This record gives sequence, structure tokens and C-alpha cells, in this order.
Amino acid sequence: MEYLLSQGLNMLGQLALCYLVTKQLWTILKGFRIHFLSRVWRTDLRKYGGWAVVTGATDGIGKSYAEELAKRGFDIVLISRTLEKLKNVAKGIEEQTKRKTKVIQLDFTGGPEIYPKVEKELEDLDIGILVNNVGMSYSPEPTMFLNVPDVSQKVTAIMNCNMMSAVQMTAIVLPKMVQRLASRRKGLIINVSSQVGAHPFPLLTIYSATKAFLDYFSRSLHIEYKSKGIVVQSVLPMFVSTNLTQNLPSNLLVKTAPDFVREALNTVGYTHRTNGCLSHSIQGYIINNILSDTLLASKLMEKIAKSVEKSMKEAVQQKKK
Repeated sequence: MEYLLSQGLNMLGQLALCYLVTKQLWTILKGFRIHFLSRVWRTDLRKYGGWAVVTGATDGIGKSYAEELAKRGFDIVLISRTLEKLKNVAKGIEEQTKRKTKVIQLDFTGGPEIYPKVEKELEDLDIGILVNNVGMSYSPEPTMFLNVPDVSQKVTAIMNCNMMSAVQMTAIVLPKMVQRLASRRKGLIINVSSQVGAHPFPLLTIYSATKAFLDYFSRSLHIEYKSKGIVVQSVLPMFVSTNLTQNLPSNLLVKTAPDFVREALNTVGYTHRTNGCLSHSIQGYIINNILSDTLLASKLMEKIAKSVEKSMKEAVQQKKK
């Protein structure tokens, strides 16, 4: 009896080991396909349509999405708050790529009443791609919830900007994508979430929670509409050097916005949920596996949050000098 029990446990151990090894090998193979093969065989994004709409298009990741999509053959609708910046980015795109642009000035911290204007501006365009990028966080650095200046007003603004904007823009653009009868690939929606939304993240509590919403919204929407030819991709960057991160110096872990977006766009057609680039996917893989332990998860997130807070405070101090 003891022998049989020992043999049974031994077999279970071997099966568990085989499962873990196979799972890791499969993950590595998928990563190779997503981040290496995608560079050789890029998805032809032009099959989705003629125009791409990018929110939060005047800085950072949004600006880089607009510029990269223009290079790949799209006319661009840029939507953001500051008209002068919109015109400057549009001018640069037109001069560098000879693509057409259209600008819409909009403050995404507003409520549902701001979106009829957008719907009217977009109604005659053949929109193939929507990039829901616009987002905001505490400023100028991470902090505890009750230490956020004008917390009630700020929280409402963040939720409107980070969550409502994506839902409302999708509601405007998605119906026409679905109605395209001639095209098997009817549209692409890219929602820029964040890896800090994959796990609870102290000192960026509301930002983290809104990014978690955006990730789940994207994943559910993809399941609902993939049979209709719509691709919904959730992009979860780690740290990218932008105004939102106080322009942290780029390195092996922190990507520049143009480099990040170039790699992220290559993953379209290969995966509907991604950290965007190889560097961030490796970081995400390590964190997600470590975070299978709940106690370790909370400790690690606390350490990362404090490290980010320190780095951003140093960046703010450097700007003041």
C-alpha cells in the first residue's frame, strides 16, 4: 500500500513538473512569435480602413501612435485638450508623411455632454483604427489617496478621462466598424491600459483602478466582437518616458514612447493583450509569476510604488532647478 502511494505521488510530481515546463515553453514560444516574428511579418494595418483616431495625441504614447500610424499609411484624427499642440503635431505629421490630418479640441475630463461634438466631427470618415490613449494621474507624483489635492474633483476628472473616454469613443466608432459588409477585418480598437492596473498599486490607487477597468473592458469587448471582424487590443505598458512619468530617463527597462509604440503596433494581429514591447513583456512575465503569492505581491507592489515615488520626486526637483 505504501509502495503504491509512493508511486502515485511520484507520478503526480512528474506530471506537475511536465505541466510547468510545458507551460513555460509555450509562453516562450508565444513571446517569440509576438515579439520577433511580428517584426518580420507585420500585420498590414491598412486593411482596417483609411483613418485612425488617436485620443491624447499631443504628447507621449498618443503622439507616437499618431505619428507611427501616419507612417504606416493612415490619415490621422488627433483629439486632445490644447489646440496649439494639436496643430503642431498635425503639421509635423503632414510634413513628414504627407498624410491628411484632422484635429478636434476636447477636454476629456468632462462628462457625457462633450461627446456629441466628436460624433459629428467623425461621422463622414472611414475610421479603421481607434486608439484610446488619453489618460491622467495624480500630479506631479504618486501620493496617498487623501493627500491628492481637491481629491473629489480630481478623482472625477481621472475617471472621466481614463474610463469614460474609452467607453464613449468606442460607442461612437464601433457601430460603423461593425456595419462594414465588404471587409472581413472591419476595425481595430487599441486601448492603452497599464501594467499597474494588473495588480493593486499603492500611491497610484485611482490611476491603477481605472487602468484595470480599461483592461477588463478591452478583453470583454474583444470576446464580444471578434466574430464580427473587430480586434480589440489591450496594451499594458510598464514605464515609458513621458510627461506622465516625469520623463524618466530611458534605459533597458524604461522605453521611449516612439520605440514602445513601434513595437506595440507590430503585435497587432498576433495578440489581443500585450505589454507592448519585449522589455516590458519580460518584466510583466517576471512580476506576474512572482505575484502568484498574495503576501509577496503586496510587499513587491509597495516597494515598486515607493521607488517610483522617489524617482518622480527627484525628476520634479530637477525640473525646478
